[in-house]
Amino acid sequence: MAPSLDAHLAALRSTYRRLGPAEAAAAAEGGALLVDIRYGALRDRDGTIPGAAVVERNELEWRLDPQGSHRLPEAVSYELPVVVICNEGYASTLAVASLRALGLTAVTDLAGGFQAWRAAALPVTPPDGTPTRPSPSIAGAGH
Repeated sequence: MAPSLDAHLAALRSTYRRLGPAEAAAAAEGGALLVDIRYGALRDRDGTIPGAAVVERNELEWRLDPQGSHRLPEAVSYELPVVVICNEGYASTLAVASLRALGLTAVTDLAGGFQAWRAAALPVTPPDGTPTRPSPSIAGAGH
């Protein structure tokens, strides 16, 4: 019998240290890249974290591969500290596993996701009715 998704997530999480909201904010202040992988409807409904890169989940690996032609300008090293943020901290665990398999060594995620960040009363840019857009890559085009 295959393991449940909860067991799979627990196994993945046992391989790295997740951050709480205050720790993620401190990591960003120390130079870590916050990466919001929530889909547009959630960003447009709940707002965004100031300074976080917005990367659609299906483009994440292309945007964070330091050798990629469609990487974020900030993605310059496999050792770059990265904190992946989804809505509640589930999809981000799967994203971390994928990024670690790609060779990123300092990637983690925010336990509880954006909702935990907001509940901790950390800064959020409220929605203004304008659809949010993903952060541009160095190629300036989607992949």
